[in-house]
Amino acid sequence: MSGLWGKYNALLEAQPLLTKALTSLTGFTIGDILAQKFVNQDGKPYDPMRTIRLGSFGFMVHGTTGHYFYGFLDSKLPGTKPQTVASKVLIDQTIWNPIFGCMFFGYLNLVEGKSFEDYTKKIKADLKTAVMGSWAVWVPAHTINFAFVPPSQRLLYINSIQIGYNVFLSFLGNKEVETDEEKKEL
Repeated sequence: MSGLWGKYNALLEAQPLLTKALTSLTGFTIGDILAQKFVNQDGKPYDPMRTIRLGSFGFMVHGTTGHYFYGFLDSKLPGTKPQTVASKVLIDQTIWNPIFGCMFFGYLNLVEGKSFEDYTKKIKADLKTAVMGSWAVWVPAHTINFAFVPPSQRLLYINSIQIGYNVFLSFLGNKEVETDEEKKEL
């Protein structure tokens, strides 16, 4: 295992952006597979295209934006003092988290060929749930992250936790938005 860890760190040193993108690809792919196999009880067969969509989001969006966002955050708020950690968590959860949610739902909307109207309905229906749901996971996780995890390892740490959280995101991202007509019927 130490050989694999050494190779990961060497790749992280040589190609940090690519390594973080591949790490996020892995985390989002595993999260969606788990969601489809163990969480979704809708009777639908496994959808490999859904996994590809989620994995590609991890690779193209999460890994890359996370690399730059957390690098920026560390450059502006260096250190691990409690006030610094609290500030980073606050910024992450009140600014980055909603932006991330919009990117997540927007990416899925785009790759599924849906309309901008569908995107705005999804944001109205599920962004608040995604943001508030993340607080239970990411406030404590990022407190540990910003206090104890070296900056170069942050995205790996995030992706380790993200696998479980991605089960929630995968479920939420693929949940159908009720139409106004369906709401009236209830």
